[in-house]
Formats: sequence, structure tokens, C-alpha cells
Amino acid sequence: MQRVVAYVDGFNLYFGLRSQGLRSAYWLDLGRAIRRLLERDEQLVGLKYFTSRISGPPDKVRRQNDYLDALIAHESIEVFFGHYQSNPRTCRTCGATSVEPSEKQTDVNIAVELLKDAHQNAFDSAAIVSADGDLVPAVIAVRQLFPSKRLMAFFPPGRGSERLGAEVHTKRRIRPWLARACQLPDEVMGVDGFPRRRPQEWGGPAAPGAVGSEGAS
Repeated sequence: MQRVVAYVDGFNLYFGLRSQGLRSAYWLDLGRAIRRLLERDEQLVGLKYFTSRISGPPDKVRRQNDYLDALIAHESIEVFFGHYQSNPRTCRTCGATSVEPSEKQTDVNIAVELLKDAHQNAFDSAAIVSADGDLVPAVIAVRQLFPSKRLMAFFPPGRGSERLGAEVHTKRRIRPWLARACQLPDEVMGVDGFPRRRPQEWGGPAAPGAVGSEGAS
């Protein structure tokens, strides 16, 4: 069996889902979705999720925290945090200046973990769940330094990258139907003993068959 470690770019995946109107799929069971994309001779042995904590508004903070807590409680997953940086933005029409936050460090964190895991022989294949072309240098480095390792790109819905696609061995896509089918249970008991529930804003009950997904703990 080929050992697979998945590296999930949380915001790239989120914006892919949002671009396709898949709000009801935000409560995504990452492990289940990734396993559905693997071949028979591939086994998911590690799941790493990269994101940054948002600072507001409060309802969005609550939804993000509940989702992260549900992920951590549902399956063995490592979460790596970047940070937000406030950038001034000037409107070309009216000249007004505002502050626009941008998420930083995710691509660096993914690159570090990818190279570290390759060096430690933690995987035979790496699945990069992202369409961020900034990850290309890390992919090239792994291919040059560890030629026996396979690199795969699992593109989020509505997203792709020619640059990244040209450097990996395999390209696959998280289709909208797959995202809808692979949802966490509506209620997940957190590690603190309190339930985390699918936000009402994310649209109703989980898809049929979502409860009791593979690898749940």
C-alpha cells in the first residue's frame, strides 16, 4: 500500500467551495473526502490542515472554531496556524483608504511540513489539497531531493493551477457532489465533552450516509 499524507490549504479549499455556492458543504469531512479520491493501493496515514484564525465578526469566529473543534474530535488531524496581516487598500474610484486583512504563512507552513515529512519518510505519496501556485517551489524541491516520492494535487471545487498541475504526478479534483456527500455528522462531540453542531447558516442536515465515515474516532 502507498502511504499518503494529505496537506489541506484550508482557505484555498473554503474559497473554492464558496465560489461554487457550496455553503451547505462547508461542514466538510476532510478525511472522508480525501479517501474517496484515493486509489485502491493508496492509504491515508496522515491529515494536516493549514489555516489562520479569523478575528471577526463574532458569528464567523464561532463557526470557524466549531468546525475546527469538530474536525479535531472526529479524526486524527494536525492543525497548523498562520496569521492575518492588515494591508491598506485605496479605492481607485473614490480614493478612500481601508484596511484589508490577508492570510499569511499557510504556503510556507505547507512547504515546511511537506519537506520535513519527505525527509523523515512519512509518506510514499503526498496529496496537496490546494490550487496555490506558490507551492510549486516546494513540490519541485521534493521531486528533486526525493525522486521516489509521488506528489498529487487535489484541486478544490472551481479551482485549478496550471503551474502546480504541471509539477505533480497526478491531478484529481474535489467535485461538488463529493463535497456534498462527505459531510461531518450534524453533531460532533468535542474533546472537551461538549457538542459541536453544524451551523444553521451552513444549511440543514448532513448528507445521507455522512454519519459514521471511514476513519472516524
